[in-house]
Amino acid sequence: MTNEERLVDIEIKIARQEDLVDTLNRTVYQQQKKIDELEALCAALVRHIKEIREAASDAAPAHEKPPHY
Repeated sequence: MTNEERLVDIEIKIARQEDLVDTLNRTVYQQQKKIDELEALCAALVRHIKEIREAASDAAPAHEKPPHY
């Protein structure tokens, strides 16, 4: 293998590695976006559940008998 062939081989490997790194970066970016969306959704759900609990606690407690008894 000549020096020129070795140089071409190294350049090909570097190009492939750069492409792989770019692909991995895009994947990580997309995953982080999805994680952020899911965290926001979970936070919204927690707020919603708290609101429902507060509304339920403002209503008549479940252990008391209704007034018609």
